[in-house]
Amino acid sequence: MNLDVPSSVNIKKNISSFLDEYKSKLNELFSKRNDENVLSASRGLPPYVLREVLECNPLSTFIPKEYNGRGAITSEALSMLETSSYQSLPLSLMMGINGALFLQPLANYGQEEAKQSVFQKFLEKKNMGGLMITEPDYGSDALRMQTGFTYSENEQSYKIQGLKHWAGLTGWADYWLITARGYDSKGELGRDIGFFVHDSANGGIDVLEYYKNLGLYMLPYGRNKIDIHVPASHRLEPRTTGVTMMLDILHRSRLQFPGMSTGYLKRMVDEALQHCKERIVGGASLFKYDQVKERLARLQSYFTISSAMSYFTSSNISLAQDTSRMDVAANSIKSVVTDYMHEASQSLLQLVGAKGYRIDHIAGRSMVDSRPFQIFEGSNDILYQQISESVLKMMRKSKETNLYNFLKNYSLTENSAEYFKDILNFEVDKRMAQRKMVQLGRAIGRIVSMEMTLKLGESGFNSEMISSSLKVIRSEIHSLISTYTSNEEPDVIETLNDNSSWLQLIKT
Repeated sequence: MNLDVPSSVNIKKNISSFLDEYKSKLNELFSKRNDENVLSASRGLPPYVLREVLECNPLSTFIPKEYNGRGAITSEALSMLETSSYQSLPLSLMMGINGALFLQPLANYGQEEAKQSVFQKFLEKKNMGGLMITEPDYGSDALRMQTGFTYSENEQSYKIQGLKHWAGLTGWADYWLITARGYDSKGELGRDIGFFVHDSANGGIDVLEYYKNLGLYMLPYGRNKIDIHVPASHRLEPRTTGVTMMLDILHRSRLQFPGMSTGYLKRMVDEALQHCKERIVGGASLFKYDQVKERLARLQSYFTISSAMSYFTSSNISLAQDTSRMDVAANSIKSVVTDYMHEASQSLLQLVGAKGYRIDHIAGRSMVDSRPFQIFEGSNDILYQQISESVLKMMRKSKETNLYNFLKNYSLTENSAEYFKDILNFEVDKRMAQRKMVQLGRAIGRIVSMEMTLKLGESGFNSEMISSSLKVIRSEIHSLISTYTSNEEPDVIETLNDNSSWLQLIKT
């Protein structure tokens, strides 16, 4: 989608001025010149809206200075995503796909020839890029992808063939980062994975079907047939293996989810507060009711915890840092904050009531737009299980069997674990059922999140919001640990026979 417009933004401006101009442009496009609800309820995005958004050069926050970008500074990228998501969650996802799943991998692993040409086109031509990993039969099982590549020595290029789907920006992106596996001496697909930068202008990607996605109408998704040739200069170069490179790319992206979630959750809080103060029920505003205040307090806590995650990522994750082994932090951030995003939308819809149950109302729209965040880039159930597996692995390595003793000495939980000494002081069953692994992962993910919240409080963030958030998350952790330690495990009945009909029990 080459919009071919001149750059109108001086990327040397300080980040505050940069964000102010960007925010003003989004407000103009989504609130003044257009109806935000109408835009978000329509498939795609009017070209002039996307053109004017990209004129602000938001993606320059992901591009290093040596290529005329703003410097790929983590805090700038996250603050840009936060500004985007307050106005439009799908827009923020669009920026996140471009940045975390295309520009950052290219910056870290791309060859010089590819980086020079692609970064220039992003800044000058307002190009966009996406990532293709998922395949119709291999979603979460990405390591078994069937897209394969072969190398031609004569042509100095790779031939890549396969089928990909659910790639955000299907049919739109000017560039694609495409994953594939090579073939071994027996002609079978190997274990390692290659990443290739493909210019859509060279053809070879046929959209077989556009999906009617339930939410995120702004972004096109579909099924793509891949039959392309990519020059050798456009293959990413891993430092060790392609699988490790993929882990670094995915972990880095998950660590940056708070950029999208923080602005979105702030919008949920603002919408809920405004509605509850204006809505009169029984002669009093909704804001006066205790149950309503409980919901609002939870919404504010979600925003605060997401802010803590943004602070953590911005303080600890630079572009150059290898995040391939940061699975606990990355998986905790992604799973917990996306759970909070959807819970926040549910609360807003409950507070607004019937009129919010419309796709052209922010409450209903947010409910369907936030839901897939719990699925893509790793289903949350899987990520929670992986959190437990990682902790158990570290416990075995340190020869520790007591959960509290381990967590109090673990850097991501050393302070927050102290609040739960009484309920975490038990020996972990290393042969626990999968459902138990998921339950434990939910609790550990929130203990990690609480640690980040404590660190944010120590740095000077609003103390009242920190205190309230700690109460909410402590209650949540207590409940999750209680569920985990319970021995109540329902079984699945495979066949519902005739004895399962209540109507047959009615005596006439």
